Order: sequence, then C-alpha cells, then structure tokens
Amino acid sequence: MNAITLIAIIALAALIHASFQLGVSMLTLLSGHALGTKARHRKVMNLMSSFTLGAMVMTALLLSTVAYLAFAFYGTFPSPLAWAIACGIMGGIGVAVWIFYYRSSTGTALWIPRPLAHMLHYRIKSTEYAAEAFSLGLTGVLAEIVFIIAPLLAAGFSLVQLPHYLQPVGMIMYVLIATTPLLVITTLIGGGHRISRIQKWRENNKRFMQVAAGSALFVLGFFIYVNAVLAPMWLQGAL
Repeated sequence: MNAITLIAIIALAALIHASFQLGVSMLTLLSGHALGTKARHRKVMNLMSSFTLGAMVMTALLLSTVAYLAFAFYGTFPSPLAWAIACGIMGGIGVAVWIFYYRSSTGTALWIPRPLAHMLHYRIKSTEYAAEAFSLGLTGVLAEIVFIIAPLLAAGFSLVQLPHYLQPVGMIMYVLIATTPLLVITTLIGGGHRISRIQKWRENNKRFMQVAAGSALFVLGFFIYVNAVLAPMWLQGAL
C-alpha cells in the first residue's frame, strides 16, 4: 500500500476511535460536577484541559506500543495473515458495538460494568486538582481498550509501513482526530455553552453514532482486507 492509502487508513481508524464515548461521558461528568460545586471558570477549564491532555497522552502511548510490537514481530511490512487477523477483530468488535455499546435504558449509559462505572463516577466527583483529572484521562482511554484496540491495530500496522519522515505525522494526526470530541467539548464549555445541550445532542444521536461506529469498523476491515490481504495474493498469482 502506498503512503496515501496508509494515511487514509490511519485517519479513518482515528475517526472510529473518536466515535467511542466513554471519554466524552467522563469529561461531561467532570465539568458538570465542577460547575455544580460553583468552581471558578478557570478551574473548570484547567480540569477539562488536563483530562483531555491525559487522554491524548494515553492514546499516543497505546498507538506507539501497537506500532512497536508490529515492527518487532513483522518489521516494516506486517504479513497478510496479521492484517487478516486484525480485520477479523474489527468485524467482531463492529458487531459488539451494534449489539451492546449503549445500554437499552434512556440516557447515554454505556456498556461498562456497573462497578467500574460507579468507581469512575466516584473518582470524578472527588477530583479537584489537575493531576487527578490528567490521571482520569489516562484511565478513560485504558478502560475502553476492548473497543479501541481495533482502530489502534489498523493505525499501528499502517504507521510502521509509512516512510520514517511521515510516521510522526501519522501519529499526531491519529491522536488529534481521536481526541477531537474532547477538544470540541472543552472549547464549547469554555465558550459558555451549557452541558445540558451537549448531553441532549448526545442522547438524540447515540443510535446513529452506534450504528456508524460499527459500520465504519466493517468498512475499514473490508478495505484493509482487499488491499493488504487479497491484493498481494492476486499479485503473487499474476507473477
């Protein structure tokens, strides 16, 4: 695959990552609690910015880890079998997103087990300092690893195939796109928009986001399978 195709895969994988909502839920809860305690606007923004930075750092670390492991096992060209396994994971996670990413209840309750949800809610309520918000950002990304591993695999395998001078570009692009919802919400709250309006939009569009995320995983998996698995087989047969 050429550099343009690899960059396109990284961009689509990052968009899929961005469609998952645990980090957004945690950020809105964090800001809502801070505003509810009559915290100063500067403190609210500091907490939200620290949370977003933590999410960006953990996203970059996870992507770097996947890319490093891919390079350690396969060098700069992951095998068609590795790509096929990654595509299978994308398909399986796509089905899981369709079925149970959002709970059937009203609101925007997610798939996560209730004990974990209660623990995160407690930590959010007790967060008062930027360092705590930063650690929450790290935790939010890790807690959703079961879903984001699919786009991370696609992006990590693509990164190692890029020329060296484009690899930092691909990394930065993935992190920025994947955390765009957090950046947007932080900007909106900083600009004076109400959290209730953001939550209302999320609730009204949650089924669309759920279907879109699952479908995008299938599209990405199919595109990669054709270009990274079938194309080399066809080329080898032609030769």
